[in-house]
Amino acid sequence: MSFFMDILLLATSWAHVLLAPYTKVEESFNLHATHDVLMYGVGKDNLYKFDHHTFPGAVPRTFIGSILLAWLTSPVAYIASQWGLLSTKLDLQIAVRLVLATLNATGFMLIRRAVCRRFGRPTGLIYVLLTCSQFHLPFWMGRTLPNMFALFPVNLGLYALYDRVPQSKYPTRRSADVAFTLLTFTAVVFRSEISLLLAPLGIQALLLGHISFLRLIRVGFLSAMLSIALTVTIDSYLWNQWPLWPELYGVYFNVYQGKSSDWGTSPVHAYFLSHLPKLLLGSLPLSALGAALDNRVRVLMYPPILFIVLISCLGHKEWRFIIYVVPFFNIAAARGAYWMVSRRKGGLFGRMMFLGAMGILALNCAITIISTRASMVNYPGGSALATFNDQYEDQHAADNTITVQVHISNLAAQTGASLFLQSHSPPYIPSMTAPATNDWVYNKTESLSPRDFTTSTPFTHLIAESSVEFTSTGRWKLVDSVRGFSRWKWNLPRGGIAKVLEVPLHQWLSIFEMETNDQLYILERAK
Repeated sequence: MSFFMDILLLATSWAHVLLAPYTKVEESFNLHATHDVLMYGVGKDNLYKFDHHTFPGAVPRTFIGSILLAWLTSPVAYIASQWGLLSTKLDLQIAVRLVLATLNATGFMLIRRAVCRRFGRPTGLIYVLLTCSQFHLPFWMGRTLPNMFALFPVNLGLYALYDRVPQSKYPTRRSADVAFTLLTFTAVVFRSEISLLLAPLGIQALLLGHISFLRLIRVGFLSAMLSIALTVTIDSYLWNQWPLWPELYGVYFNVYQGKSSDWGTSPVHAYFLSHLPKLLLGSLPLSALGAALDNRVRVLMYPPILFIVLISCLGHKEWRFIIYVVPFFNIAAARGAYWMVSRRKGGLFGRMMFLGAMGILALNCAITIISTRASMVNYPGGSALATFNDQYEDQHAADNTITVQVHISNLAAQTGASLFLQSHSPPYIPSMTAPATNDWVYNKTESLSPRDFTTSTPFTHLIAESSVEFTSTGRWKLVDSVRGFSRWKWNLPRGGIAKVLEVPLHQWLSIFEMETNDQLYILERAK
């Protein structure tokens, strides 16, 4: 059973990677940093080739996660290429994301083990089912957001704190040291908001006698100093700025200067009333039930709730800033769901409780299926560049007198046209065979007008956000269009919602219809 539960966690994370292999702009820094480390290494002679020198972003980010991910991916890519499973750069991007998904799935496997040990195997199984049936966490755990790099050490810290037998009131001294070391490292290197989770966890550990004040200070100070030394040394070298502590710079830029509000602000209750329900789905009411039933769960829930209260004081809010609390809530929800399904089935109450728990899981799955379907077609940039590569590969191989030079529009670059999709342009990793045509030019220059493309640039092809302004000049012809997600709409039968129950079961999916529209266009210069 334990093996089955672990495989389910891993398979769910892998499925989301394979169903939606492309990425978006918020993932681009770490994705391209991983690309550059894989392709060029970290030697000083090749640093000028790194993408962050051209597209640095609003604030510098740490390279530590990308370096580790590249090093872990390198042997996997070599083995996969030897077995014929990896032949293109897109395959390499998928391999990178699968490695990250595996790391995060491993963290959840460890938490599953701790739940089984502390609350029993049935509760551990329900924890796995709740986690896998949610959308956001499994979908994003294989994506190169800084928060997903932070998620793994946070989950390791959670495992270290709570992996103990039911009767035990205290973690071992070593476990507490490991937990607070990992959380401090994560706050210093990856995501500074982890400090707002670290603080209530530390206070609770002091109040419950899990660790002494002097030991907590010593562990925190030593791990913080070593983490600062690590990130300043590595990131100053790679950014060519001395001294540079990326997370401190991010705090200064986003919090002290208030620049994060440029990306929008939300009301103080947004995390509790909007983001948390979307992250947790049915786990939200179940977690309240679990906390009401079990004092161990209540103790578990105080730090994440206080964390959300603290981070709600910041104006700019995104669901990814609180992703770390999902395991806490899922543990509580699993405890509540187990109570529901363990009621005696002989009476009406027991049967209602069982059906209620199964209904919540089914609703989670339905929402996740709908969200995943939409996400599969929500990366038009990746689809467009992959389509372009496939369409022109054979044509250019037959007539290689003209070098393909394609311009990638801003929307395409933001919705999946990553460096890994520049299949016909170097560099390539040593274990990968370069394609026959490897001299194409992929260009992402911004702020060019249609006239610039026509009169003063060498572009032979465009991936553009509109087509009419180009085709109307007579200099460009439309080759293909790429559709993307627009919205969901009800496709009710005649007679309205009252007739839904008369629709055959196998046609129910057609009632909720996904609408797509043309979002990007592939154009070729007219000859």
